[in-house]
Amino acid sequence: MQTGTQLARTNDSATLPVVAPRAEPVTRSAPRRSDVDTWGRSERARSLARSLFSPVYDLWFRAEWEGLEHIPGDGGALLVANHAGAVPPDAPVIMHGIETELRRPVYGLAAHLFRDMPVVGTVWSRMGGVVGHPDNAYRLLHDEGQLVLVFPEGTKGPAKHVRERYQLQRFGRGGFVEIAMRSGVPIVPIAVVGAEEAMPIVASMPKAARRFGLPYLPVTANMLLGPLGAVTYFPAKFRLRVLEPVHFNVPADQDRYSRSKVMEASEDIRLRIQSALYDMLRTRRSIWH
Repeated sequence: MQTGTQLARTNDSATLPVVAPRAEPVTRSAPRRSDVDTWGRSERARSLARSLFSPVYDLWFRAEWEGLEHIPGDGGALLVANHAGAVPPDAPVIMHGIETELRRPVYGLAAHLFRDMPVVGTVWSRMGGVVGHPDNAYRLLHDEGQLVLVFPEGTKGPAKHVRERYQLQRFGRGGFVEIAMRSGVPIVPIAVVGAEEAMPIVASMPKAARRFGLPYLPVTANMLLGPLGAVTYFPAKFRLRVLEPVHFNVPADQDRYSRSKVMEASEDIRLRIQSALYDMLRTRRSIWH
């Protein structure tokens, strides 16, 4: 149909003007511009987080690294570290340090619990948090060549009582080793000293935790500070040691890997981190230095 006036013929051969509807102008919306990637991570949000966290990292925790050269400058690698503190500070310290020093983004794998929490789940994703599923890890490591941080102790690490500090818990069933094998990437172990004292647990409330559907519900020494203690860390000195990468002499993308080799590698990595922690503790002057 044309716009404007058209002639139509009636039964008596008369002609009457018929006005066709005027075409509405087509409005094309500008393409949406966003730096949020397919995982929900936003570099602008990470940049803001680094700016806000920098004083905590530099002045409160006074973080010091050794062995950063063991983290590859490109390509995928699975970063594996010990995990501690009622509200673990090790993840933001590791991510901040690597992103600041090496200029490489780090994605952190964690339980689905964070993703399901309103507001917190969105913020967590913008900060680089990803649900800890093997398929997610494979895509990040193999397909995209990213650095991925995982804590094989799971919630057993942060739930430790203060008397168990720096005693690494079992590394699950070695799933992190199998995903590194399948992705064809090395595992880079990291030993962290300081998180245990930043928010130590002095008691637990297992019944209340089950009631609220939480993996643990701690009573921390920080609570002596009052309500502020729930979100305030003690100024423990952080030391982080990156150990030599662990490479696997197996082909990638296999359907299955030897269970005994996976478990053996998992325990070997746990012992490497444990040994490094004991060595770092022997040379530490105090919790605060």
